[in-house]
Amino acid sequence: MTKRLILLIFTSAASYAGFAQQTPPPDTPVFTLDQCIAYALKHEPTLNEAILSQAVQHSTNAISLAGWLPQVNASGNLQHYIQQPTTFVSNGAGGYTKEKTGVVNTFIPTLSVTQAIFSPTLLSAAKIAPLYNKAALQVTDSTQIGVVTSVSKGFYNLLLTLEQIDVLKEDTARLDKNLSDTYHQYIGGIVDETDYDEAKIELNNSKAQLKQSTENVLPQYAALKQVMGFPPDSQFNVRFDTAQMMRDVAFDTTQALQYDKRIEFQQLMTAKNIQQQLTRYYRTAWLPTLSAFYDYNYEFESNTTSNFFAQSYPNSYIGLSLSIPIFTGFARAQSLHRAHLQEQELDFEQVRLVSEIYSEYTAALANYKGNYYNLEMMQENTDLARRTYKIVSLQYNQGVVAYLNVITAESNLISSEIGYLNALFQLLSSKIDLQKAMGYIH
Repeated sequence: MTKRLILLIFTSAASYAGFAQQTPPPDTPVFTLDQCIAYALKHEPTLNEAILSQAVQHSTNAISLAGWLPQVNASGNLQHYIQQPTTFVSNGAGGYTKEKTGVVNTFIPTLSVTQAIFSPTLLSAAKIAPLYNKAALQVTDSTQIGVVTSVSKGFYNLLLTLEQIDVLKEDTARLDKNLSDTYHQYIGGIVDETDYDEAKIELNNSKAQLKQSTENVLPQYAALKQVMGFPPDSQFNVRFDTAQMMRDVAFDTTQALQYDKRIEFQQLMTAKNIQQQLTRYYRTAWLPTLSAFYDYNYEFESNTTSNFFAQSYPNSYIGLSLSIPIFTGFARAQSLHRAHLQEQELDFEQVRLVSEIYSEYTAALANYKGNYYNLEMMQENTDLARRTYKIVSLQYNQGVVAYLNVITAESNLISSEIGYLNALFQLLSSKIDLQKAMGYIH
């Protein structure tokens, strides 16, 4: 029996040592939460795609407004008569003489320049282009808010696991010492073998929790890397200030909800402005389009190919072009009607969004307040459980209480410590949700 006990104690000590965290390479970067967010804002793929979309929108607007600039085109028409056209010329005696007209070979290169003077389409494009730029920027802002939120929550989830590992290591060390003390007490005849078995059960349970938490670190690092845009095959560690973290949990819950701070509300207002501009365009689409033009023709004509370009006959002219849409098959009227309906859709969308934001805000506020109160209770419970465990351990060593009291005190202590950590990080996560709901994350 003695050899078996010694072997079990040695095995448990060796297993516990296996949970020790390996020292990271010296060149491994260490990131705080702010550094993780800063890295994500530079490297996260979805955010970079949104930034590229802004550049695409600027180019799209430039294309739409290019019609205000002079449009220059060059063309050429090369023509060879197989049979020349015939014309009839009066011969002065009441009859007509049949003659061939034109030349066999003709080449007319033309330079055409047009300049828009007034165009409802171009006017609308000029007014709506800034709104499209604003909408693209708001998409980037919305994506950035999502990145900041995801990185913050991923960071806190990882820290929670790392902190749980530290707590479970302390718990495992305590239980390992209890197992050793119980063994010596058993050898000394102070306790029976059941106390040792119970100590071993508690140690195994703690080791299992520690192993599970240790295994969870890798996937949580992977999740944080994903939302940061960090290379999967590269490594980094995290650093945090617990005191600063405790200070960061506070939030002024008396602040009023302002819907216009939410990026979704801002995007909807931009969409409504764009739709209003489209409605104005369809309302004025009956206005004429006026443009000026200039054509220069450098004409070559010859009956032979040998001296085709020997002589040119240039001509040029300028003018105005006016186009008025008189009847378009009711397309303009239906377009205007559709635009009005789409405005009404956005009005209903605003009602829905306001209700959704308010619901999200009230849920986030209630969750934050509940988690804040829970953290205070868990802090008090942890202090009480730690003090109780010390007292019960001392009483057990003096033979005053049974080992069952130690097990209960130890179980309460680890539950309180883990509960406190969960409460802390749940509070930090709920604060992020509340800030997001109120539009304070940018």
